[in-house]
Amino acid sequence: MFDVIKIFVDELNVGKRLDIFICEKLIHYSRSFVQKQFSNGNILVNEKCASKHYKVKFGDVICVNFAEPEPFNVVKQNIDLDIVYEDDYLLVVNKKRGMVVHPAPGNYSCTLVNALMWHCEGRLAPIGGVIRPGIVHRIDKNTTGLLVVAKTDSAFKSLSSQIKDHILKREYVAIAHGIFKQKVGVINLPIGRSFKNRKKMAVNFVNGKQAITQYEVLGEYNNFTYLKLTLKTGRTHQIRVHMAYLGHPIAGDDLYGRRLDASKFGLECGQCLHSRNIVFYHYKFGKNICVSAMPDEYFSNFLNRCQEEL
Repeated sequence: MFDVIKIFVDELNVGKRLDIFICEKLIHYSRSFVQKQFSNGNILVNEKCASKHYKVKFGDVICVNFAEPEPFNVVKQNIDLDIVYEDDYLLVVNKKRGMVVHPAPGNYSCTLVNALMWHCEGRLAPIGGVIRPGIVHRIDKNTTGLLVVAKTDSAFKSLSSQIKDHILKREYVAIAHGIFKQKVGVINLPIGRSFKNRKKMAVNFVNGKQAITQYEVLGEYNNFTYLKLTLKTGRTHQIRVHMAYLGHPIAGDDLYGRRLDASKFGLECGQCLHSRNIVFYHYKFGKNICVSAMPDEYFSNFLNRCQEEL
């Protein structure tokens, strides 16, 4: 079986090389995976096989027939989890630093999904897929905090709809470089794949998707700022990209931040970014559920150091 995706070429993308154009549009697929589909003859332009070097034209219809991944069984692993809310339909977990959310190349074990499969005895919403059962939304490996996970398909559909309609509320706290001129603000800048580095996202005015982040300054300490951030959309690396674009990268961010963070400030374990609050509507109980979790020791220790020494 194949997952068929159609892409229509607009005026803004005329002249781009076909493989680059597809990678920009399908950001959740790696470039190497897209290249493999060319080799397998799974990419058509106007119903004909095309070379990756083909320069797209206005009105072209590109058909991408991505073969389904080979069956993969997620191994259940007995890994400690910080479950802060749970019932028969869903749960909320406080993800620890360094844990990948779901299996992927290079990380097929010790992920949050491996641990959840053990904790829930395999009872997670299958609609999420073989690799991501129950996973409604994600946070980065070195971002800590709250994630809501669906045990049933009904819960998955409800939560996914709430994210799409901006009903599910997600509040983060972070420590960023620099002092903000405006203490409260809204960042409305589109995010898409970086043209310079395919491993990174970037503010992209050509084909990026709308991304909105609200922020509020909670404290200022020498040359660092403690922030509260609320997501209005959920783009990949949204907060990290927005903060870096403004010239206030998240402390410890080794992808979008400052390379001296680890050696100078002892931030070897990633960005000081934490998903602190989640509010969602429980479709079964007919009421809002609000869940909170404090940042980990790594985050708290650096915040204390900012307040006392820096």
